[in-house]
Amino acid sequence: MGVTLQMSEEKELSREEIERLQKEVRRLAEEKNAIILAHYYQRPEVQDIADFVGDSLELSRKAASTDADIIVFCGVRFMCETAKILSPRKKVLHPNPESGCPMADMITAEQVRKLREKHPDAEFVAYINTTAEVKAEVDLCVTSANAPRVIKKLSSKKIVFLPDQALGQWVAKQVPDKEFILWKGFCPPHFEFTAREVEKLKEQYPDAKVAVHPECHPKVIEMADFVGSTSQILKYATSVEAKKVIVITEVGLKYTLMKKNPNKEYIFPESMNYCGTVYCCTMKGITLPKVYETLRDETNEVLLPEEIIERARRPIERMLQLS
Repeated sequence: MGVTLQMSEEKELSREEIERLQKEVRRLAEEKNAIILAHYYQRPEVQDIADFVGDSLELSRKAASTDADIIVFCGVRFMCETAKILSPRKKVLHPNPESGCPMADMITAEQVRKLREKHPDAEFVAYINTTAEVKAEVDLCVTSANAPRVIKKLSSKKIVFLPDQALGQWVAKQVPDKEFILWKGFCPPHFEFTAREVEKLKEQYPDAKVAVHPECHPKVIEMADFVGSTSQILKYATSVEAKKVIVITEVGLKYTLMKKNPNKEYIFPESMNYCGTVYCCTMKGITLPKVYETLRDETNEVLLPEEIIERARRPIERMLQLS
């Protein structure tokens, strides 16, 4: 027996409505042999219904290892595409097709091909935060967790890195023996956060450690005690000796931090609240009612051409081999 939705997307759900929808989603998942994935930046009520909560590639790999017939990916579009690339025979559903990634959309496959003409002697490395079409044009994919380690293993001395200039600059400092040509893409929520805002927080919390995502501006990264991917920040912030940790990444991570270690204070700048800078509007565009409706009706299926799936899988598999 299904749920009849009588609430507007704009209306805040009551606790009773949330719990009712969560039970229905889990019932449907079991009935349809579906697995639900949620990125750390998702709303708490969405994270709570997921089989796995994590970073994008980690989630896609976990889903590929299961016998699920359906993958419901609560994340942005490129994450759903990666899940389809790694699980081409599974049905991948995206609860909100409008949830794209501004950074991933800052470069196209055609622009990569033009770059190839200018730099025929370079290895092309793409952050996992790219579209399937762009992945199909590059030599290697990397994540924010493994980028320095993997790129160090490449024989080429010239690297074209795309699309994130902040991550690229951070990697280049750790791999000084290679020449880096950076595409000028960026993650708006992370990159627009300023060093002055970090300074204010450090003045307010002098005993706190600072954990920063490498998509942040280089001046912000310079002020960090720790720089790493979302999963790495989670591990660091919950295990470091300091009782207070200033966390410079999307505010959705706070929910997981509190669940993993509620005995620490995790300080997210006020500008990172639901109206601020480090708040991913496209991630938050996925709501519990949308997850329910998508799974119930099996709508918003992610479809990719076979050729793109095959070509895009190669740089991902190469990354896994090197890492």
